[in-house]
Amino acid sequence: MGKSSKRDAARDAMGRVVQPVAETRELLHRDGELKPGLGKISGVIALSLGFLCLLAVLAFHFPQYLTTPDLRHKYSVDVLRQVLLAGLLVAGGMSLGNVILGRQRNLNIMAFVLVIAAVALGGSRVPVGEFPDHTPYIGLDWFILDLLGSTLIFVVIEKLFPLYRGQAIFRKEWQTDLKHFAVNHFIVGLALLTVNFLLHHMFGWLVSSDFQQAVQHIPFLPQLLLCVLVADLAQYWTHRAYHEVPFLWRFHAVHHSVKTMDWLAGSRQHMLELIFTRVCVLAPLYILGFSEAVMNGYILIVGFQAVFNHANVHLPWGPLKYLVVTPDFHHWHHASDDEAIDRNYAAHYAFLDYLFGTAVKSKNQFPERYGVVGDYMPDGFVKQQLFPFRATGKGAGADA
Repeated sequence: MGKSSKRDAARDAMGRVVQPVAETRELLHRDGELKPGLGKISGVIALSLGFLCLLAVLAFHFPQYLTTPDLRHKYSVDVLRQVLLAGLLVAGGMSLGNVILGRQRNLNIMAFVLVIAAVALGGSRVPVGEFPDHTPYIGLDWFILDLLGSTLIFVVIEKLFPLYRGQAIFRKEWQTDLKHFAVNHFIVGLALLTVNFLLHHMFGWLVSSDFQQAVQHIPFLPQLLLCVLVADLAQYWTHRAYHEVPFLWRFHAVHHSVKTMDWLAGSRQHMLELIFTRVCVLAPLYILGFSEAVMNGYILIVGFQAVFNHANVHLPWGPLKYLVVTPDFHHWHHASDDEAIDRNYAAHYAFLDYLFGTAVKSKNQFPERYGVVGDYMPDGFVKQQLFPFRATGKGAGADA
């Protein structure tokens, strides 16, 4: 075989290796509905599961740096091993089956490679020994569990009870919002550390142990409802300030730039807004001293509503829509219709907007369009994080 033939053979071999990576990368930059029966849906599921399984194996190897202390003290390692094993089997079976059948071969080869890599690194059998508990960490486990759980729950709900029936799961700009989702989870340690520092140093002098004891003696359910009310009052006025103070709007406009509402849309948020809002909302809860059980209940409620109220969901809420915030209610807040501007601020209790005169009044049942008026927000995570510091003209004021 001549030198040119060897070079051609090497080039062909390299092309066969690179092609699955290139095709997968190209797919991740696309949007639109996935057509069933072509192996692409199962391939995407296998690729996603394979990637999450590989990340989970890394978290097992380095738990002190890649897992969240509050979580790792509560979940069962054995259960997580079983979930990881199931994920590897499903991803491996789907991808290998598609490769054998010749359906979306390159995509499924890439998915199978991720599964093999995860297994080669130990799979679900990675030993976890003793490790230091007070180390800097990235919330990789929180990202994996929340992405997996949110996808399984909310994608199903959106398909069963859609507001917009033709809306694709992989709609436009989903990549940007997934980056927001990931970063917000990865920096959870830094965010909590910053929020706790600010709470203790700015509001610690207001704490009264006797008053907190009295609050904690309130029965669980009324105490939880009171906790949500206090949090939502703080959220309402903080949220309203974001719309009415031009400097604050520059940060909040990032969140409002979403033009398609679904479960992932709520993740689009500027990091400084995330920290500032948490301080403003948690400060009164910290001062009042609600019980740990009530705070855990509140965290579950706010976590669910933050995702659900952005989802592509419509249900017959009846009179309940005047009491609690629903997707219908919050979608109007994100609308760029004239009657929706600076309306529906509440996060939990819709009656607050009716009480303060900021509830949407419209003849239309649903908004016609979403996003900031003028559509001046750039796409891309980094550009959106830098936007408040570069904003001029349209971006300087609250116009959506």
